Amino acid sequence: MNRFKAAVFDWAGTIVDFGSFAPMGVFVKAFAQFGIEATIEQARAPMGSAKWYHIRAMMDMPEIAAQWADKYGAAPTDADVDKVYEIFVPMNEKVAADYADLVPGAKAAVDELRAMGLKIGSTTGYTRSIMENVLPAAAAQGYVPDNLVCSDDLPEGRPGPLGMYKCMVDLVVYPPSAIVKVDDTAPGIGEGVAAGCLTVGVAMSGNAVGKTPEELAALPAEEVEALRAHATEILKAAGADYVIDTVADLPALLRKLDA
Repeated sequence: MNRFKAAVFDWAGTIVDFGSFAPMGVFVKAFAQFGIEATIEQARAPMGSAKWYHIRAMMDMPEIAAQWADKYGAAPTDADVDKVYEIFVPMNEKVAADYADLVPGAKAAVDELRAMGLKIGSTTGYTRSIMENVLPAAAAQGYVPDNLVCSDDLPEGRPGPLGMYKCMVDLVVYPPSAIVKVDDTAPGIGEGVAAGCLTVGVAMSGNAVGKTPEELAALPAEEVEALRAHATEILKAAGADYVIDTVADLPALLRKLDA
């Protein structure tokens, strides 16, 4: 392959955890520890961000901010975000490995990309302590990327470009146009856009759809298409150059683009 030198993948909803379920219940439970009722839909909205900023975004939602003010007498502050974050991270560490099954076709796609001469990088909105639980589970299934950049490795996370810059250094690949960023969330796509990379969104395995393969298989075709269109709209609005169903479709896309 002449055009591309590396593919950099997100983790949950892209390579593992079809439907991106691991963090959802944990966000709800973490807020419940403070007497605040949050919904799965609210928890999904900022997905892809570093988890501290994810919690900040949830606290800025009018419904949650109003609950917090009613209970504690003031709007939630960054110090309050710290308190929820301290509860969230250990809870997510415990469950992340339980949701670390590879997306169907992911290993075969990565193997094919390596055979095509691409290096395999990774970035994530997870902290390194959470990823320490995910990495062994993924490795046991045959997925070991060439690097990992976590949300707490750098001074700034998504949608800024620093994670992608770190991948360029780790993998020794450049220019940015020779790198493909693959992600299921708007902040993750934004990360690739900010760094000047080609960006590919994955619609059906990701956070915007939020379904298991079995749940999708049980839906009527028109409902599946509506979910695909919804996810595609989000990813395109974030700047995705292309949108595919899952990472299993990536090698064919890159071969087409290279030709």
